[in-house]
Amino acid sequence: MSESVIILPGERVPAEHVNLKLGPGLLQITRSTEPETNEDKPKPFIISTKAGELNHSANMSKWWVDNNSRRYIPAPQESVVGVVVQRLGESYRVDIGSAHYASLDMLAFEGATKRNRPNLKVCIRSIFSILWTVLYHLLSEVGSLIYARVSLAHKDMEPELECFDAQTRKAEGFGELKGGFVVRCSLKMCRNLLDPKHFLLPMIGTRVPFNAAVGLNGRVWVNAKEVKQVIAVTRCIEAVDLDGSGMTQDEVKKFLNALDI
Repeated sequence: MSESVIILPGERVPAEHVNLKLGPGLLQITRSTEPETNEDKPKPFIISTKAGELNHSANMSKWWVDNNSRRYIPAPQESVVGVVVQRLGESYRVDIGSAHYASLDMLAFEGATKRNRPNLKVCIRSIFSILWTVLYHLLSEVGSLIYARVSLAHKDMEPELECFDAQTRKAEGFGELKGGFVVRCSLKMCRNLLDPKHFLLPMIGTRVPFNAAVGLNGRVWVNAKEVKQVIAVTRCIEAVDLDGSGMTQDEVKKFLNALDI
């Protein structure tokens, strides 16, 4: 990845590639140079929709704007951690922390058929009012956690999710997350955790055996054999996050040495 640059909303981005994929903060606009004629083909161009650091992959096929935000805007091909909140016919509605719930088809799982479909728990939120404006009771039940991939994201449509890899049609780690704990952090922290060069997860892995699913929507699922190990991993993630203490690598080492794990 090349050195990132600061970009402001409305600025054009020189993103060109045969298999171009745009991430958060970028928008492709198609506009004809001469609307009166139908001979000229529209020339699309890319602009930034938010301020932050402009980044791209090594082959310049993936572009995105990175900033320290907690509001998630769905983008295609991104992995997310969500909570099932409702069942509608042949699909589920999933809370992924965006402005709208995402849709997850019951057949969007590896090996799923109409006779063999996953049975996910639904987070029920219902209000029974007495005298309507005076008393109310809130009943809640925690829904199933899932690790999914955004298959469709458009500003005018509800995002759609899939729990398998688009190329192999295999789960590849996607699906229901059982047990464990979900820690919330900034979107930038999640992108840092997915970077193989970031120090945190490899450092913790040398001390604590654990499983993790990092969602680009500001949620990280952590699971380990013992509860104190789960707490240690989540505390480290929160401490390194810029919204938290912003610990450095040396400070995390001292923190892990002080823990009884």
